[in-house]
Amino acid sequence: MKRFLSLVPLTAVIVLVFLRPAYADTPSPDASTVTAPVAAAPAGTEPTAAPAATTGNGATSTSLGEVKVEAKRLNVARDTLNPETGTTSYHFDTQTIAALPQGENATLQQLILQAPGVAKDSFGQLHVRGDHADLQYRINGIIVPEFISGFGDALGTRFIDKLDFVTGSVPAQYGYRTAGIVNITTATGSVLEGGAVDLYGGSYGTIEPSAEYGGTSDGLDYYGTGTYYQSNIGIENPTSSTTPIHDHTEQDRGFVYVSDILNPDLRVGGMLGHSLGNFQIPNNPGLTPAFTLQGVSNFPSADLNETQRELNDYGIAYVQGISGALNYQVSLFNRYSSTDFRPDPVGDLIYNGVAATVFQRSIATGVQADMSYTLDEQHTLRWGLFSDQERTSSYSSTAVFPANPDGTQSSDVPETIADNTDKTGELYGVYAQDEWRATPALVVNYGARFDVSNGFVRESQLSPRVNAVYAWDSATNLHLGYSRYFTPPFLELIQPKDAALFNGTTAQLPSPANSPVVPERDNYYDAGITHNFTPALHMGLDGYYKDAKHLLDEGQFGAALIFSPFNYARGRVWGIEYSENYDESDFSQYFNLAYSRALGNTVESGQYNFGSDELAYIAGHYIHLDHDQTWSSSGGVAYDWTGTRMSLDYIFGSGLRQGFSNTGSLPSYTQFDLSATRHLEDLDGIDLRFAIVNLFDRVYEIRSGTGVGVGAPQFGQRRGFYLGLTKSF
Repeated sequence: MKRFLSLVPLTAVIVLVFLRPAYADTPSPDASTVTAPVAAAPAGTEPTAAPAATTGNGATSTSLGEVKVEAKRLNVARDTLNPETGTTSYHFDTQTIAALPQGENATLQQLILQAPGVAKDSFGQLHVRGDHADLQYRINGIIVPEFISGFGDALGTRFIDKLDFVTGSVPAQYGYRTAGIVNITTATGSVLEGGAVDLYGGSYGTIEPSAEYGGTSDGLDYYGTGTYYQSNIGIENPTSSTTPIHDHTEQDRGFVYVSDILNPDLRVGGMLGHSLGNFQIPNNPGLTPAFTLQGVSNFPSADLNETQRELNDYGIAYVQGISGALNYQVSLFNRYSSTDFRPDPVGDLIYNGVAATVFQRSIATGVQADMSYTLDEQHTLRWGLFSDQERTSSYSSTAVFPANPDGTQSSDVPETIADNTDKTGELYGVYAQDEWRATPALVVNYGARFDVSNGFVRESQLSPRVNAVYAWDSATNLHLGYSRYFTPPFLELIQPKDAALFNGTTAQLPSPANSPVVPERDNYYDAGITHNFTPALHMGLDGYYKDAKHLLDEGQFGAALIFSPFNYARGRVWGIEYSENYDESDFSQYFNLAYSRALGNTVESGQYNFGSDELAYIAGHYIHLDHDQTWSSSGGVAYDWTGTRMSLDYIFGSGLRQGFSNTGSLPSYTQFDLSATRHLEDLDGIDLRFAIVNLFDRVYEIRSGTGVGVGAPQFGQRRGFYLGLTKSF
């Protein structure tokens, strides 16, 4: 009751501020968004640069308007390198992000959940069209080297100018991670021309200050942003309580973008990204000890002290240019990623019989090149390559008890077992494709890519692709596509255990079998229709089917909260998605609904993680994948009333899988989030945001702690109140 009463004065002030009438006079435009107007060039011509400005001593200098025209021309050329012909694509911009309940303080996962066919999971994971993760992130068309998966949001939304989310049968340009392509176009200094500071916080001890700054100078464009975040909900609560136990997190994230236009046809640049997260692993109180440790008589499970630290750093340098009908971009990249799990040396032994210190590290270096050439009015050719070398290390030191043949503890004095692995792997591929405008109404993109994955196994594949789009009329488009996919496992997650090391201990593996994890191979089919009923109302319907061999999945099997990949021999995934959005004047609305089925049969790698009864059952049945969710939906409405932008969003899930071999499912849930934003010109131009997450305080379980590769229960966040202040300069 005291907590509720303490919120009343704050809520009253917020309501008065948001609902007061807007000033009748027109506020002056924000300096960070003011740009010089540029006249549009006639179709088929290149923009004409503005005349060079003259300085006081008679010398000439490049005007800001000219730089912006050149940058826009290069941006358009870069976009031609990333075709979306025949795909299902969803586009988000800064207005979309601002309309999120938490705005730019929202995670990238929360933004992508606005697309159909995306299922929410614990640990910040997303599942697109029945796949486990399998998302490829690109920044300005350049692949971001994969991180070791963890809890934190390594990228964020603050540096995004626009985001294109591409699913379905994707062209030959896209390889390796194909369930969804997240192509981010960065914010730039030429748009910002200034900076902003933001302070956001609220329930559960949440504090999130951030800042961004950018500008231009004689062709040089620079932008940077940094965020610090702390909260008492770092990982999903294993109980339904409003206050998690031992769940504090501190995170920081930064991004820097620099580019220099050397001439109207050539740009060089670079990007740096950083994220660091420290997490307490939340506790589930009231558990009963399963083992005894010499000298310890009592150790409540609420006092466990497990932690995990995640570090991700990456750097990208690129050159992008135009040479007649040729567009090109070549980039070099390097990425360092590590995860460090520290157990409670006493508590983990008492409750789990295992206390494992696990450190994983991955260093990746590579090159990417993409090119397009306009052959004539009917044909645009595209080709390119990707090459990546990755050095991974997995070090573990595991304290265990000796055990009897039946698995019971035989001694209360632990022993320590070391299991270390280092591996260097390569991933490289080439592609070529032709976008053919067969008729004014029909566009066909056909091509192929060839990829080689050389890790713990060496495999390769030639993957043909063909996609077609037909304009039925000016408002209706039909698309149809087929893609052959080749999906290598995450090398940084593979931990080839020596099963014999743990025999005769409380960490003895359920099965001695341990076949290597291999790439997944798919035949993927996609068809859909989009229709514009009015300029403001758009609807789409899309269906897909995937026939998979060596279907990849991941599970959290060990004591550390790190995922391990494994294969099903065969897999079948299919579904249908409906999307609709309306945007006109002061009102906007969107709605998505998706049905999905994802099934696998016969575990053929990583068998040591499964009991013999489960292996036998899966060998004789197609089972639901643990992340299979039959129905998912998202939607929202936003309305601008007297200068206050109010929005209400929701996500719905019919429940992920649980139980023996995923034969059961969790109950369905719906979460509503509410927000209101207002620009306060009379308060020095401050932007104010108020948000309520889980408006109706719905208690729902994301994971029950049972199912294939599910290590612990997790509940969705309970209701939280948040306030944000942003000042631009």
